[in-house]
Amino acid sequence: MSAISMILVVIVAFFAGMEGILDEWQFHQPLVACTLIGLVTGHLTEGIMLGGSLQMIALGWANVGAAVAPDVALASVASAIILVQGGQGVHGVGSAVALAIPLAVAGLFLTMVVRTVSTAFVHLMDKAAKEGNSKMIDFWHYVCIALQGLRIAIPAALLLVIPASSVRGMLAAMPDWLNDGMSIGGGMVVAVGYAMVINMMASREVWPFFIIGFVIAALSDLTLIAIGALGVALALMYLTLDKGGSNSGSNNGGSSNTGDPLGDILDDY
Repeated sequence: MSAISMILVVIVAFFAGMEGILDEWQFHQPLVACTLIGLVTGHLTEGIMLGGSLQMIALGWANVGAAVAPDVALASVASAIILVQGGQGVHGVGSAVALAIPLAVAGLFLTMVVRTVSTAFVHLMDKAAKEGNSKMIDFWHYVCIALQGLRIAIPAALLLVIPASSVRGMLAAMPDWLNDGMSIGGGMVVAVGYAMVINMMASREVWPFFIIGFVIAALSDLTLIAIGALGVALALMYLTLDKGGSNSGSNNGGSSNTGDPLGDILDDY
C-alpha cells in the first residue's frame, strides 16, 4: 500500500471516529467507512461487500440508556484494513466479518477511556463559561471531538504499520477448518443482526411486506435493485392507504382509528 493510500485511510478513520459521536455524515457506518477505505486502497469491490455485510450486523446495534453498543467505527475501519492487507480479495470477506465482532467489543474500552478523559475538559468548559469565554468553550469542544477521531485513527495507523506480508502469512497459516468456521460464523452474525432489526420493526401491519419480500427474493430472478424498487412501491402504496384511511375516518366518521390503516379502510367498506 502506498504512503498516500495510508494517509487517506487514516483520514477516513479519523472522520469515522468523530462521526461516531457527531452522527451527521455517517462516516462511521460500515457501508460508508469500508467503501471509502476500499476506494482509497484500490479494493472497492471488497470494501463494498464487507461494508454491506457489517451494515446488516450494525442495524441491530443501538445505545440504550447507559448500555453502549459495540464500536461500529473501529470494527469497520480495522476489519477493512485487515481485509486489504490480507490480500485474499472477496474470499477474505467472511473472515474479516468474523474479526469485526471482537474488534467492536474491544473498541468499547477505547470509548470508555476517551469519554473518561473528556470529563476533565468538561470542567474546563465550565470554568470558561463562568468567565464568559465562549471561544475557549468551542476550543475544548473541538478537542473532545478530535479525541474521538484519534480513538480510531491511531489503531488504524498501527495496523497499517504491520507489513502486508505478515498479515498474509498469518492468514495463510490459519487452518481450513478455522477459515471455514469464521466464514460461516460471519454469515450467521449478519443473519442475527437482521433478525434483531425485524424483531424491533415487526408488527401486524408490516409482516405481510416481510413475507412478500422474502418470497420474491427466493422465487424470482430479480436483482437487488428490482427488489428495492418493489419495496419502494409497496411503501408508497402503504402510505397512500394510510392517508386514505385517516381522511376517510375523519370525513365520514364511519370508523375509529384502530392503529391498523388497512383494517380501518376495510371496515369503512
